[in-house]
Amino acid sequence: MTNQELSLKILELVGGKENVVTAANCMTRLRIQLKDSSKADIPALKQTPGVLGVVEDATLQVILGPGKAKKVCDIFVVDAQVQTGDSADSAQAMSTDNDWQTNKAAMKAGQKDNALKRGLRTIANIFIPMIPAIIAAGLFNGLSSLMGQIWPDQIASATGPIYILSQLFSLFGGAFLSYFAIYTGINAAKVFGATPALGGIIGGASIGAQIVTISTALGLYNAEVPLNSVLTTGKGGIIGVVIGVWILAHVEKFVRKHVPDVLDLIVTPLISILVVGSLYVFVLMPVTGFLSDGLVAALNVLIASTNPVVSIITGFIMSAVFLPMVLLGLHHGLIPIYSIQLEAMGGVTLFPCLAMAGAGQVGAALAILLKAKKVKNLRMEQTIIGALPAGLLGVGEPLIYGVTLPLGKPFITAGLGAGFGGAFAMLMGVQAIAWGPSGLVAIPLMRTPMMMLWFFLGLVIAYIMGFIITWFGIKAEDIANA
Repeated sequence: MTNQELSLKILELVGGKENVVTAANCMTRLRIQLKDSSKADIPALKQTPGVLGVVEDATLQVILGPGKAKKVCDIFVVDAQVQTGDSADSAQAMSTDNDWQTNKAAMKAGQKDNALKRGLRTIANIFIPMIPAIIAAGLFNGLSSLMGQIWPDQIASATGPIYILSQLFSLFGGAFLSYFAIYTGINAAKVFGATPALGGIIGGASIGAQIVTISTALGLYNAEVPLNSVLTTGKGGIIGVVIGVWILAHVEKFVRKHVPDVLDLIVTPLISILVVGSLYVFVLMPVTGFLSDGLVAALNVLIASTNPVVSIITGFIMSAVFLPMVLLGLHHGLIPIYSIQLEAMGGVTLFPCLAMAGAGQVGAALAILLKAKKVKNLRMEQTIIGALPAGLLGVGEPLIYGVTLPLGKPFITAGLGAGFGGAFAMLMGVQAIAWGPSGLVAIPLMRTPMMMLWFFLGLVIAYIMGFIITWFGIKAEDIANA
């Protein structure tokens, strides 16, 4: 089935374009907001070739896998004639008798929506669409840096094809990462209901050279240590941009409501940016800068510490508890932390650590597979064998919801095994230049070739420890009765 055929089939099974409000994609899923969820034929959707699973949450999530989700989404929004954008009723309990998609829906069905989860979903909706650009920009910058290490003489000469190619890669990387605040402002405006270009102005204002001029005139600039200035370029980072655009959305709607239609196009954007932009520069940037600096300081203590004991403890705990955070929908709150680390440190230490969580699941699944063979649980063997390739490539849902979580104890032992890999990655100071899929496919995202090696060894450690702890933590009869 082609992507076009799959898009049309999904559209048919969710009730047609009349039932679709918005559609968007994350790394592995097509997320569809429906007018009436009862019109969707979920059983048929699960059986559709190309669909890896279906999750009924605040939005209907059709799991298609890395890469395919984006391609199908691009076609789907055209077929459904909708814009891109962001309740389960299943009461079935999780069981190894179910497929993993059914178990995941059952898990989500038991979770109540609340303000925290809605807030984290909002954050995710701002940053998830930028992940492909984050990955591409990070890889281009990494390649440019690698070329400088391999051919230092050619780069230093500032001539020749190697130098030009290095500069071209650096250009592509900087085209996104240098203007990250602008892209954040545009996406935040789409989510909050402001005009996207105006959101881009708020983001762009934060990196404008005039900020230093204004700060100097007000006596707020520290020329000796610019980063210690009360107000300087980039102060507040993406936290300030997101808050500023949220305020912009409310002000823009208020102004538009009270301005005559004939003047709306001129007056609304002018007044909105004047009010919110001034508030942003003189209040939000210094305040959120203070908060951001405090967060960076805390990150340096916890997840960028030079103390090996702190690194080991932090890496172990963060990796071990990451998947429970995913189950509760709390992992989206980590995305701004990734961004802050990338801005402040040039690399992300938290992502390589958390990426070990899936590796622990792989190790646990291998232990269960051997025990399943021993007790001749053919169904469990087939489930694990089918899910392992995806797990190795960073798609962990089939293993989590089809194997370890329904069994209970292996989900815990897998997390403990992952902790050892996370501790190793944190101890070695592994940094990523972007974030996205985990598992083996994340190796090129590490900052240097040596960090790629450390990351791979961290995965191996998580595989081994997940296997060992699970092997000794469960009994064969637990698998026989599963």
